Amino acid sequence: MAKLIMSLDGSIIREIPLDKERVTIGRKPTNDVQIENLAVSGEHARVVTILNDSFLEDLGSTNGTLVNGAPVKKHILQSNDLIEIGKYKLKFIAEGPAPQAAAPAAEDMEKTMVLRPGASMARPAIPPAAPAAPAAPAAQPAAVAAQTVAAIQVISGPGAGKELEITKNLTTLGKPGVQVAVITKRPQGYFIAHVEGAKFPIVNGATLEAQARQLNDHDVIEIAGVKMEFFYKTR
Repeated sequence: MAKLIMSLDGSIIREIPLDKERVTIGRKPTNDVQIENLAVSGEHARVVTILNDSFLEDLGSTNGTLVNGAPVKKHILQSNDLIEIGKYKLKFIAEGPAPQAAAPAAEDMEKTMVLRPGASMARPAIPPAAPAAPAAPAAQPAAVAAQTVAAIQVISGPGAGKELEITKNLTTLGKPGVQVAVITKRPQGYFIAHVEGAKFPIVNGATLEAQARQLNDHDVIEIAGVKMEFFYKTR
C-alpha cells in the first residue's frame, strides 16, 4: 500500500497510508490529513488512488502545491516524490510490486471535454489477429488491442457528435467543481472512477460505485448531465 510520510523541519511527524480512493489535505478538520498552518488552505489538495496509480491534485489553494520543488495542478505521483504544502513536506512512497512499464510522466494526464469533431456513430468492426501465422486463441486479444484505440463520443448536449481518442494514461472527464471522473489506461483495459462531485457518474444506467469500474466496448457514461459512449475503433 502506498503512503505519505509527513515531516516538518526534517523531523518525521506521521505516516499516512493511502488506504482509500481519496485522501484530502488541508487546514479544516474535515480533511483526512489536517495541517493547522495559516499557509495551508482549508481544502488544499487531495491524493486520488486508482488501482496501483496515485495522483495529486491541488484544489485551487492560495499558496499552491509543490512537487519536487515545482508548482503543480495535477501530478501523477512516483515513488519518492516530495510534496510541499506550506512548511510541511510529504514524501510519497509507492509500496508493492513495481510495474513493468516505466511510470507515466506528468504530461500523461489529459484534460478532456476539449473534443474534436467526430464522424458518424457507426463503429468499425475490430479486425482479427494479424495472419502472420496461425495463432492460438489466447494470443488474439493482444493482436486486436494492438490495432485498436479507445475513444469517447459525446451523444447528448451541445457537443453531440464530438469525439476524443484516449491516448493518455489518465484522462479526466466532466466539469471541475460539479462532477469529475477519471479514465485510467492499464494493460488489462480502461477503468473509470469518480474523482469529484456529490453525485457519482452513471455507466449504462447504473450509478458508479466507489471503486474503479472497467469499461467495455459501447458503454454509455453520463457525467455532469452529458452522455458519452466509450468504444474501440481501428486506426
